[in-house]
Parts: sequence; structure tokens; C-alpha cells
Amino acid sequence: MVKEIRVYVEGGGDWKENKARLRRGFNEFLKSIVELARSKRIKWDITACGSRHKAFEAFQIALRTHPNAFNVLLVDSESPVNSEPRKHLKERDGWDLSKVDEEQCQLMVQVMESWLIADIAALQKYFGKGFLSKSIPKNPDVEQIDKQEVENSLKDATRKTIKKGYDKDRDGSQLLKLISPGKVQNAAAHCKRLFITLRQKIDQP
Repeated sequence: MVKEIRVYVEGGGDWKENKARLRRGFNEFLKSIVELARSKRIKWDITACGSRHKAFEAFQIALRTHPNAFNVLLVDSESPVNSEPRKHLKERDGWDLSKVDEEQCQLMVQVMESWLIADIAALQKYFGKGFLSKSIPKNPDVEQIDKQEVENSLKDATRKTIKKGYDKDRDGSQLLKLISPGKVQNAAAHCKRLFITLRQKIDQP
């Protein structure tokens, strides 16, 4: 039985407070997992690392410093995913993850914002008046939407709101607290994979 889960996630930039906000956002998005872990007395920790390369480095260090924990790397795929996560990250970033289990490598496909646009109602509630929902692509499989299209659509949909656009550091962590994990899992297979993996690790005897 696993006694500790540690997640190293891309995002938060270089500022301590931005990283703290993102950590809180992910903890809320993963609330059902966090509560399940605590109910089993399993330690839970998620670290916002800044850049994807810093997330990879932190994950590599954790494999040495916390060898008994279930360490997870969670990063943007940055592009369509047509292979298992380890192979994708090897081909795209040159990362050698051959010594870790496939389930320890988790992806936000194609970017974290892909998860955000899976719940347009939450976006509408957060941005309020002036939000242009028609600017958000309606593809039910958000992982098939190009990264640039995702980012541009959020920019277009929010430019007439009081926030005058989407800001990753300001808005991303707050939206993670609002979007429906169920809606995102239905629209993003790799998000569903993350939830399933964590639940299985917590529930295994």
C-alpha cells in the first residue's frame, strides 16, 4: 500500500505566491483524490514547479529523496499525443523516463487551458459580463484542439470582460477551483487517466 503521493506539476512561473496559488488550485480540482488519500492516512503533496523542465528536475530529485512515495510528473504535452506519455516526453523533450512506471508520467493535453475550456459554464461564471462563449471551440474532445487555438480562443473570449483577457497566473489557479472535474474528465482522456491512476494507487491493498 502506498503511504505517500507527491505530484510535481508544471506551472506557477518563478514567483512563490503564483506557485502557491496554483498548488491550491490543483488541490481543489483534485479534491476528491485529496480527501480519499486523507481518509486512508496517505500523505499528499503537490508542488508547482514553474517551467516544465523544472518540474522534470524536481520529479527526478524526488525519485531519489522520496523513493518510497508514489511520485508523479504532471506537465503539458504541448502538442497532440499519439503515444504513451513516456515516449511522448522522450521524443518531444528528450527526457529519459525509462526507469519510472508509465503511470508516474501524466499529461495535460495539450495544455492546462485545455482543461479549463472543457467547462464553459465555469468560465462564464468567472469572467462574467462580456465573456464570449462562442469564441471557445466546441470540440467535445478538448485534447484534439491545437494548443495555439486553445490559447487564442481564451484570449478572444475574455477580452471584453472586466478582466480584459485571460492571464495564466491570475486566472488559471482560480479557474481550477471552479471547473468541474467530471466535465474535464469526460472531455480529456488524459485527465481521466490521472484521476484513475491516483484512485487506484490509493485503493490498492
